[in-house]
Amino acid sequence: MRSLLPLPAIACFVLSLSACDRFQRPRTAFNGEASLAYVRAQLAFGPRVPGSRAHERAGDWIVAQMKQRTDSVVVQSWAHVTATGDTLRLRNVLARINPTATQRVLYLTHWDTRPTADEDMNLGNKRLPIQGANDGASGVALLMGIADALKTTRPLYGVDLLFVDGEDYGSFDGYNADSALTKHYDVLIGSTYFAQHLPSADYRPIFGILFDMIGDKDLQIYQESNSVAAAPEIVARVWSTAEELGYGKYFLNVNKEAITDDHVPLLKRGLRVIDVIDIDYCTEVIDCVGTPRNLHHTMQDVKRRPSSSSPASSSSAHRCAR
Repeated sequence: MRSLLPLPAIACFVLSLSACDRFQRPRTAFNGEASLAYVRAQLAFGPRVPGSRAHERAGDWIVAQMKQRTDSVVVQSWAHVTATGDTLRLRNVLARINPTATQRVLYLTHWDTRPTADEDMNLGNKRLPIQGANDGASGVALLMGIADALKTTRPLYGVDLLFVDGEDYGSFDGYNADSALTKHYDVLIGSTYFAQHLPSADYRPIFGILFDMIGDKDLQIYQESNSVAAAPEIVARVWSTAEELGYGKYFLNVNKEAITDDHVPLLKRGLRVIDVIDIDYCTEVIDCVGTPRNLHHTMQDVKRRPSSSSPASSSSAHRCAR
């Protein structure tokens, strides 16, 4: 990762969304150094590819961390058979704060990493597993930090932190959102399983936010088209809250493109979940997919020049809280 992600900025606005007053600033500080430590801890396991020892150990670590920070932890475990006949042992981790509250919000991210660096320009790297500092570890680090903050200052309603498995395992080619819950795909596996096995038959959070690839030093989050089409009021609330808190330079008010991501199966299940993602993970510029500047799904998705002084992690950003 090219620098510490602006996680404190993102966390600030997430905690503000958890307030009763739409534009109430959070009261609990978000620790940027701790979030960087959570990224390092994941990278220390190695690539978290389903079926690997690193994947098993990382999953155990997430469960243990959430048990220390939340009121209850539910683990969904199942076996997924891929198109090539391999059997993957997967698990989602649902950590719940105020589990008996009927009004709830859902924050989720994927915790697995891609088994192949298929977008790497170096042919020798294309079959190697990626480290996933941005694509995987950054979202987990954010949810860990949110759990830390909400343990200090309890929210007034229920919060669900969902870590889904198997998002990035197979090929996205041929994925059709219309058959997200009926056809067998080797991507978005954990979110699909969760959509098919909700915590209760009447589970309907007020809103949900998927966080993916939010660790880029040059963070630029555009509105995602599936989210705008299916849950426009949630998109509007998130972007207006970010603007109100002074983070408009990260949350750009432009509907850019549709992205196949973990929110799609949940939207198909009727949950109001949007995607917060910086899909342009580049060395210098945006719109770099397919060029040597692209870092997504390459061996260059690693932690570099670690720092807790990103543009948004000033002392004032650290002090904003629920």
